[in-house]
Amino acid sequence: MTGNVCFHCHLPLPDAEHFYAQVLGQRQAFCCPGCQAVAEAIVQNGLEDYYRFRTEAAPQAKSAALIPDELTLFDDAELQQDFVQQDDETCETTLTIEGISCAACGWLIERQLAKIAGIRQVAVNVAQRRALIRWQSDQTKLSTILSRLRHIGYNGFPFQPDKHEASYQNEQQGFMKKLGLAGIMTMQVMMLMAAHYFDWLGEMSSFMQQYFNWIALLLTTPVVIYSGAGFYASAYRALRAGSVNMDVPITIAVFLTYGSGFAATWQQSGQVYFESICMFIFLLLLSRFIEHKSRYQAMQISANMLKYIPMSALIVKDGATHPALARKLLPGDTIIVKAGELIPVDGVVCQGSSKVDEAMLTGEPTAVTKVPGDKVHGGTLNRSQVLTIEVQASLAHSLISQIIHLQQQAVANRPTAAKLADQLASYFVLAVLLIASLTYAYWYVMGNPQALWITIAVLVATCPCALGLATPTALTSAVAWLNRQGVLIKRTDVLETIEKVTTVAFDKTGTLTQGDFSIHAQWYANEADKATVLAIAGAIEAHSEHPLAAVFARYRQGSVLLSLPHDVTIHAGLGISACYNRQHYKIGSPAFMLAQDTEDTSCPVLPSLPFTANVMLACNGKLIAAWQISDSIKAGVDSVLARLTQQHKTKTTAILSGDSQYNVDLVARQLNIQHPIAALTPAAKLDYVMQLQARGEIVMMLGDGINDAPVLSQADVAVAVGSGTDIAKASADIIFLNDSLHALPGLFTVSARTRQIIRQNFAWALGYNVCILPLAVSGILHPWMAVVGMSLSSIIVVINSTRLIRFTA
Repeated sequence: MTGNVCFHCHLPLPDAEHFYAQVLGQRQAFCCPGCQAVAEAIVQNGLEDYYRFRTEAAPQAKSAALIPDELTLFDDAELQQDFVQQDDETCETTLTIEGISCAACGWLIERQLAKIAGIRQVAVNVAQRRALIRWQSDQTKLSTILSRLRHIGYNGFPFQPDKHEASYQNEQQGFMKKLGLAGIMTMQVMMLMAAHYFDWLGEMSSFMQQYFNWIALLLTTPVVIYSGAGFYASAYRALRAGSVNMDVPITIAVFLTYGSGFAATWQQSGQVYFESICMFIFLLLLSRFIEHKSRYQAMQISANMLKYIPMSALIVKDGATHPALARKLLPGDTIIVKAGELIPVDGVVCQGSSKVDEAMLTGEPTAVTKVPGDKVHGGTLNRSQVLTIEVQASLAHSLISQIIHLQQQAVANRPTAAKLADQLASYFVLAVLLIASLTYAYWYVMGNPQALWITIAVLVATCPCALGLATPTALTSAVAWLNRQGVLIKRTDVLETIEKVTTVAFDKTGTLTQGDFSIHAQWYANEADKATVLAIAGAIEAHSEHPLAAVFARYRQGSVLLSLPHDVTIHAGLGISACYNRQHYKIGSPAFMLAQDTEDTSCPVLPSLPFTANVMLACNGKLIAAWQISDSIKAGVDSVLARLTQQHKTKTTAILSGDSQYNVDLVARQLNIQHPIAALTPAAKLDYVMQLQARGEIVMMLGDGINDAPVLSQADVAVAVGSGTDIAKASADIIFLNDSLHALPGLFTVSARTRQIIRQNFAWALGYNVCILPLAVSGILHPWMAVVGMSLSSIIVVINSTRLIRFTA
């Protein structure tokens, strides 16, 4: 271009003022400070070849301020509301990362971002090309994190489903183009080389041989430059960061083979292995493409729940409906959801009746009838009738958003096997490079003319691609299968522990039973006072959130009481004390009746009852009423536990409940549970689990996630059953998104199967490398053989892992 246009964007230069920078060894003119700043940044980062090889002008940077604003825009607090979760001074977000090609990329990103001051956690999910990042907002900014990502060669931006899908499709198209080119050229070059090696044309002249070599070189060059570019970029990023990954030996092998073949063709002497280069790159791309497809398949099952969040809603204001953004809805708003539409946020039905499909949450295909007063969740599908819903939580705090957030957190704690694989792969690459160097030195000293080709065979054959894929592909497939069963894993490392569990403990109410209590037997000191006693019990229990308290709720209606109880005190895990009409009352468990308090130092004498009572009422130390309150067992629990016992005979089962021994024994007998432990306070449950662990037991605890929070936190594996609680604050490692336990046997099965698959992958990857290394070092293995073996090794690991998605528990 002539000097009258901007060197960067090719727009006309202004008459008044020009801006200059040194590019490609010359002083170039720019139209504005923005273009000048971009050019200087390109030069400073060693990317001047951009200007040498570009075919189109760059877009104009209208001002210098726009250069940093491209990233600093993400620091805006209002903009961050859409993709950043903040707790005090700690921020958390999920980024889509472009350019990730293998587990080593994830390791490199984690290592580099961890160097930024204020970074609390970086967890890269290679399978989904996402990164979960937590940082201190007073120490660093999101723009700094994004800038560091760009510095090491990766483009990161806040996760959005449409952009993430577009990013995947771009990578898919890139794979197809590179794979197609490599495949076509490989076939052509292999035909040429076959004719060359086997002299199929008969008495081939040296001129024809050289002609074939030049044609093969021309066909191989675009494969090396274009199809293999991703491997070189990955290797460069690793070396630039002061580390090595599995693409380093791949890059060295490709360059050495291509360079020696080029030299042999130019000098008209020596061997060429152009067909091996093309086949090497083609098979590598094929294995990466298969891995890419399998990761996307798993990602669609386990992590694409954002498609269930609608962008808009119909809000009711001033008696009319108006379209509104779903993320702008606030608690208290009223919305209309028509038949066939997704419910945008969590809320309560206030008008209408309809069938709601909750399969995306629970895995259950049967739609649930919702009537006024019922709770509905964002992301579920309204199937039949119009519903009017009062919003209870904003989109950011809805159940579906919490589930997505927990899925993103699941990669934060990687299993030991994954960490071991990362470390092993890194050390293995160094070992491969060292062995290859020693191999070349030995054969060169021995005067073997094949020293270079033997070295290349070592580099190719022992590349630890399969080792790096062994764990992440298996874990991604396992989590995908569990998500399809309505099971949410908050930490993938818990899959290692599940198989080792020796004791499975259940909370009774809401886990094994329906939680729909009723009075089965009752006793009153004075039968004539029954209505008054029940009214007093209902008025006192109104202050409790315990499931048993709901039984007395109906007796508060039309109460004969003249006033309400006062001085109400809740005794956690025991009962409630209160004053009414100048009398002191206590209602709760039999143990609470025998316990003394400051208001009433007497202990009632518990009479002999014809049934086992679990709730009693005392007035001024005298027992006046007793009830036996029981619950019905959930449908299907008996078959689930029978299946669990049959499949895993070595596991001990127990009930840890605050209910009476009679009720707990009744449930235990019906479900064939070995150890029914009753009348436990939350602290006593915690002590019992700690005692089991002290004896070397590995304990899995299943509860509702709120009342059992202490014991769930202590258990080796904690499972919260049902989705009605604040799932984001639950103490569980695993969440069953419905109230059924049908997924429990499959949880143990998939854990064992995952460990088995990982062991198989490790055995294959390590076994292959151990067996192939002596053959490569000794010169028995030709480069083309090494190419086929290494690529097939990676493909076998990926295919073996994806069996987890399709298996039936």
